[in-house]
Amino acid sequence: MIKGLGWASIWSEDHTKLLPFYRDTLGLGVSMESEGFVVVGDGNGVALGLGTHSEVKGKASDPYRHMVGLDSDDIDGDVERLKEAGVEFIEEPSDYGDGMHIATFRDPEGNVIQISQQK
Repeated sequence: MIKGLGWASIWSEDHTKLLPFYRDTLGLGVSMESEGFVVVGDGNGVALGLGTHSEVKGKASDPYRHMVGLDSDDIDGDVERLKEAGVEFIEEPSDYGDGMHIATFRDPEGNVIQISQQK
């Protein structure tokens, strides 16, 4: 029986160009690393894989096809910190009802990333 989401992956022409953004800028720890693939996150829940794939060339051509969502316990503080690090947001923190606040930005290859906080 399928129980739920275990991980998501973002494939790149060269994942080592994405890793500093996810590890250093976003602050996600590396829980596993091998040749051509790295997993970021705490390793105890849903994880995000970054990998090099021979069929991926350049930046994302359809970045809205999938979005990666990251949880935050201080969305306003995270948005401020990420802006100071040069991250450009395509949506400022917005209320989506029931206290859910979401902000949206792109990674260096154009993939759409969202952070959310239940307030």
